[in-house]
Amino acid sequence: MTRIITTGNFKGGVGKTTNAVMLSYTFSKLGKKSLLVDLDPQANATDLLLNTMNSVYQKKPHFKETLFEAIKHKDLSEALINVKDNLDLLPSYEDLQGYEKFLYSTFDDDFSQDHYFSRLLDDLKSKYDFIVLDVPPQLNKFTDSALVASDYVIVILQTQERSLKGAEKYIEHLLQIQSDYKLGLELLGVLPVLQQNGSELDLDVIHDANVSFGEQNIYQNKIKQMARLKRFDRTGITDNVKDINDRRVHDVYKKIVQETFDRMKIIEGE
Repeated sequence: MTRIITTGNFKGGVGKTTNAVMLSYTFSKLGKKSLLVDLDPQANATDLLLNTMNSVYQKKPHFKETLFEAIKHKDLSEALINVKDNLDLLPSYEDLQGYEKFLYSTFDDDFSQDHYFSRLLDDLKSKYDFIVLDVPPQLNKFTDSALVASDYVIVILQTQERSLKGAEKYIEHLLQIQSDYKLGLELLGVLPVLQQNGSELDLDVIHDANVSFGEQNIYQNKIKQMARLKRFDRTGITDNVKDINDRRVHDVYKKIVQETFDRMKIIEGE
């Protein structure tokens, strides 16, 4: 069964895109057929994976048309790029900025606008075990399209006050759209990204998150500040088992993904 996950927060710069990419990459490492959908016109997730293709795998991307053209032509498969074994990408480009205007001019009501992308994604679902969607940190049609298409949401919480407020507003909107459209959408959990690796501020924000969201909804595994993770933006995602810094990053995400599997099993009653 395909699981579709959106990573989100209404505060930018909290690590949402990095975690969407690393989750997708780690799923693929574990033998799961994975697709990352970059529904953010800034295209940061696309840049990271294309850089990985070019710098690490020495591959050039091959695709027939941009994601936005594929959306308009009702065939997302035309925009697919194979990054590596078990990992594909639906890439963002500048023309994706026209997505909202396209929806408004094509459909008269919110329901049709918000469900359009989900119907297109249905045609690809059978190819993948996991589909991860990255969206802008704003309330817009990109976010609503992703939420409607998703089974689960992982809220990315950087341990700072504005990120906590953004997470609270994001979950409020998640519950609202879940109710409006009667979606089977579930909060998989809130994933903390530590600002200073266990500082007093980190602990205070995580305490407040426990109070706000419930301790059971906070991931036990947390993302610490790691220079290698930031370096991936320049080098692409490296995975050298002889490099201790690479190993540390990938070991952390393996634990995050295992906890993700465990949380899914609980929600799905297995």
